[in-house]
Amino acid sequence: MEQGFVDTLISPEGKLEVLSKAEVVKLLDSGKGGLYKTFRQCALAVLNCGSTIDDGKELLDRYQSFDINILQRERGIKLEIKGAPAIAFVDGKMIKGIHEHLFAVLRDIVFVSNEVTDNPKFDLASTEGITDAVFHILRNANVLRPQTNPNLVVCWGGHSINRAEYNYSKEVGYQLGLRALDICTGCGPGAMKGPMKGATIGHAKQRFTNGRYLGITEPGIIAAESPNPIVNDLVIMPDIEKRLEAFVRTGHGIIVFPGGAGTAEEILYILGILLHPDNAEIPFPLIFTGPASSRDYFAQINEFIGLTLGEAAQQRYKIIVDDPESVAREMQEGIKQVREYRKARSDAYYFNWALHIDEEFQRPFAPTHENMRNLKLHKNQPVHALAAHLRRAFSGVVAGNVKADGIRAIEAHGNFEIHGDATIMEPMDRLLASFVAQSRMKLPGKAYVPCYRVVI
Repeated sequence: MEQGFVDTLISPEGKLEVLSKAEVVKLLDSGKGGLYKTFRQCALAVLNCGSTIDDGKELLDRYQSFDINILQRERGIKLEIKGAPAIAFVDGKMIKGIHEHLFAVLRDIVFVSNEVTDNPKFDLASTEGITDAVFHILRNANVLRPQTNPNLVVCWGGHSINRAEYNYSKEVGYQLGLRALDICTGCGPGAMKGPMKGATIGHAKQRFTNGRYLGITEPGIIAAESPNPIVNDLVIMPDIEKRLEAFVRTGHGIIVFPGGAGTAEEILYILGILLHPDNAEIPFPLIFTGPASSRDYFAQINEFIGLTLGEAAQQRYKIIVDDPESVAREMQEGIKQVREYRKARSDAYYFNWALHIDEEFQRPFAPTHENMRNLKLHKNQPVHALAAHLRRAFSGVVAGNVKADGIRAIEAHGNFEIHGDATIMEPMDRLLASFVAQSRMKLPGKAYVPCYRVVI
């Protein structure tokens, strides 16, 4: 065994014990129609938990000898793992949370392939069909809890944040935990880990033993945002759009901490949905927050939203700086309104069926050089449609920064070019430049080389 690498054989613990021969063949097929590449990439990311790598390509290159195989035994399956990162083990034994996450990866990849992607009953070309698919993936993962009052707070924010911002996100999580509110994040480090860590202490002090720490990710981003072991429910959605829809359908309110391009993408996604006329009356608490040192950051975000999406968009959120208790109280009050609204209409508490999500926010966006050049970044369109195109622009920047395929595309063809009206491009250029200056694009200690060029 090399130093830093571990070989092991593990059995599932109640997550997924039985696979058909056809499922195993498909999982281990490295050809175009097989699932092995996705399965290996997600499994490696889970095992890399706690590492400082936020580059999908670098992770795959560093662990080229990593291999994972499925062994079928009479009593069920086992996973044979070779060349795994030693960080996933304590005294030679895999950390229990990581063990669970590995089988969550297996469960979701098998289900999505067999029951969703290859299933004609799901019309993935229609908005209703996509939402139905999101629902079924979440239900299969057992994260939809009927007979439970609304209490799930989605926390968004960057994987690359400074210590003051991380500690603040932890304090907000603590205040949420004291109020028996559960946490859902993108499950990675930084602002995704802090709220969960804080909430565990708040829940423990209140003797709240059923705390939920839901992590929602997707194969393209998981290598850059390896799930932290606090996550006790992990779901791998098939793409970024379904991941975002899962957040807003399951969550009862959203808190946004400081972040980079990925956080801007998330902000534009939720604002684009809330700005749709069909959602005007639906309560959805949305709070932007950070420590005092982040005041300028949120001023920049607020200015960018005002210049691009207008004042109506600014009315859909509150900015609370340096006051974790106020954030938690405001969120608790907002979730009460969500409960009253849904109860009056007999809507489900566990899945927000009433929220209208336009097809522009659901259709998977491939951040190719051509697609990035052809984004419609102008104001001669409904504001929620502009938000959809802006969301894609930031999604492309994320892909070029941390996703293995995006990084390779930049290496092969040069930087993405983003075109549009000067009234949109100039604020966008300023915002992205501020992310670079504040080291929000990559983890600290790594020099950032831009993967984009704003063309005005």
